[in-house]
Amino acid sequence: MSTLGNESVRPLYAQIKEIIKQRILDGDYVAHERLPSESEMKKLFGVSRITVRQALRDLHSEGLVFSVQGKGTFVSRPKVVQDIQRLQGFGEAMSPQGYETSARVIGLQEVKASTDVANALNLTRSEQVMELIRIRYINQEPISLDKSFFPLEIGKKLQGKDLTQDIFPMLENQFDEGIGHADLKVEATIADEDLSRNLNVDQGSSILRIQRLVFSETGKPIDFEYLSYRGDAFQYQIRVERK
Repeated sequence: MSTLGNESVRPLYAQIKEIIKQRILDGDYVAHERLPSESEMKKLFGVSRITVRQALRDLHSEGLVFSVQGKGTFVSRPKVVQDIQRLQGFGEAMSPQGYETSARVIGLQEVKASTDVANALNLTRSEQVMELIRIRYINQEPISLDKSFFPLEIGKKLQGKDLTQDIFPMLENQFDEGIGHADLKVEATIADEDLSRNLNVDQGSSILRIQRLVFSETGKPIDFEYLSYRGDAFQYQIRVERK
């Protein structure tokens, strides 16, 4: 551990937090590794237990560590962040950040539209839609289970295409469907058996569920999606301003 600067204007707990944070970011502490106990940190830094606990609380609030009752404090898995101020496909958003992205197609089939899907795409319950189910990966680890629904006039064009890539560029460049905007709803839920199996998480684990309805430039709904992200590995980010 680095030594603390008593002459610094920063409180000791803030210095401790920054030292531990930097070691996490540098990879000295890896995901799920146990940190030294409060007693060990107290001796290492020569500070009170209250000071150590404040540093740990700040690390908790930044999502860098988590605690397990009776076992100690552990390093959290770094979360992938996507800025939702821009409408982008998964690869479009993640690749510029240096992540390796990939996808595995679970299925592509015509199905009867559910009430929610039919309402979103302005269809009747008797109409069929094309359902595309994929698992998306970051650096070869599963990050989300995506279920997308398309009107058949668009969905049938997907047959025979490479669906491991982003769909948005395909819609624009191959199908001549200019994308205008999307409406999103975000909610917290938990992993059921299907999500547990496909995302390699425990049942009951936290899931970030995104409902996204994509419109063409002319205002026509062309893609309705349920995106289920691992809560321990992904977060959306948005900047809001008060005018």
